[in-house]
Parts: sequence; C-alpha cells; structure tokens
Amino acid sequence: MAILKIEKVLNNNVLIAEHPSYQEVVLIGKGIGFNRKQGDTIDTSETEKLFVLKNEREQENYIKLLPFIDREFHEVIISAIELIKQRTNSMLNEHIHVALTDHLMFALTRISNGMEITNPFLVETKALYRREYEIAVEVVDLIKEKTDISLPTGEIGFIALHIHSALTNKNLSEVNQASQLVSRLVSMVEEQLDIVIDRDSIDYMRLVRHLRYAIERVKKGERVEEPNKIAALLKEEYPVCYNLAWKLIKIMQQTLRLPVFDAEAVYLTMHLQRLQSKIQ
Repeated sequence: MAILKIEKVLNNNVLIAEHPSYQEVVLIGKGIGFNRKQGDTIDTSETEKLFVLKNEREQENYIKLLPFIDREFHEVIISAIELIKQRTNSMLNEHIHVALTDHLMFALTRISNGMEITNPFLVETKALYRREYEIAVEVVDLIKEKTDISLPTGEIGFIALHIHSALTNKNLSEVNQASQLVSRLVSMVEEQLDIVIDRDSIDYMRLVRHLRYAIERVKKGERVEEPNKIAALLKEEYPVCYNLAWKLIKIMQQTLRLPVFDAEAVYLTMHLQRLQSKIQ
C-alpha cells in the first residue's frame, strides 16, 4: 500500500497517479475520482477495491476505451472484476481490465440493442474450465442485478475464457485455440465411433479432461512413459480405437505444430475403448 499523488482525474472511477516504484500508473476503482483533483493524494490502503495498472501498454489501451464506456456499465464491470479477484484469490493479469471491460461493454450494448452472438464452444469451455465457468455465472448474475440486463448463456463461456486467460497469463487466442481443438477432437470421436456423447455426462467430462491434459503436455513438451507391450496389445485388440487415437494425435500435431509422443496414443486408446464400451 502507498500514498500516491494524483496527476489527472479521468472520470469518477479512473485516475492517473505518480507511483514511487512504477512512475505513472492508472488507478481504477468505483468512485475514486469523485471530488478529487490534480495534486491531491490518494492512499491505496483506503480501499481494497482498487486496481493499479502498471503496464504502460495496458494503461494506454484502457484510457482509449474510456470515451466509449457508459458510466453505469463501467461501475458494474469494475464490480465484476472485483468479484473475479475475490473468487479466484489470485493475482490477475492486468490485461483483464482492458479485455473484459471491452468485451462486456460490447456485450451489454449489443443486448440492449436486441442483438445476440452465439458461442459455438460453450459446452467445451464449461467442461474445460469448470471453476472459471462458475465464477462467470456469478458475474452474469451480478450484471443482471445491477443493470437488469440478462446476458445470454453464451456470454458465460466468453467471460470464463477471459478469467482463465487472466489466471494463467495466456493470451485469449491461445485459450480459444484449446476450446476449438477439443471441440474438433470430440466431434471426430463421435463421428468415427458412431456415438453421441451426452454433454452433461461424466463420460464427456472425462474425455474433455483427458484431451485437455494431453494438449497441455504437448505444449510443455512433457514426455509420458511409453508402455510398449501395451501398445502392441491395444493395436491388436482395439484397432478402431487405436487408429482413431492416432487420427486425433495427427490433428493435435497439425493444430499445435508440435510433436506428440507416441505414448499419448496408448493412453488415448485406452480411454476411447472404455468410452466406446460404456456408450454402445
């Protein structure tokens, strides 16, 4: 906590101040600019509900957004980010202030004008990022309570991706890529095994989780132990699942542009065989 000198009041909720460690910073918090002027000081310990943007690029992008933000909506979005911070009990990447503010402003304006955008990866997002999805539900409830605007279910998925991005320091395109890749892989499993997987079932959750961890291992270059004897057995006993596992791995390789260790096919075959025997 520190006492900062105010350089400029941008609006009721946003100030520019001089910080002893970070030079110029942007302070965000409900009502922090009210009745304050240049040269005043602000004690950051006055409120826990205050965010400090230290990154110069994030500061610039946030300031550019301000002219387009409705004051009432802005205060609700600040409350939403407060809620996310409380629920995750984590340091969020500063970019969430720009990215989520921009997204929610667009969403609220769109819904107010009777427009709606569907989310084709909602089910995958819910399965991949369960905790983030639950927090996003709370965010949508908060927005409904404060503005009387009901955001559609698809928005929960988009908000969940923003939360995951801020928690993991991954950019949104990388997070989106994982959801889209899992969606494509699940569709191929259903098509090749001629099955329909109930999206609310534990089987679906397990499959998505397995694919997610496989993708993460590939990205990190983590080698899993390869049981060679089992590989030969599975290839002989379950040729359909074994071949499907390799098709899925080829898609992962093409999408991620990274090598996938052969052992992944073994574990994937075992998972697919268990899934097939349960559903059929």
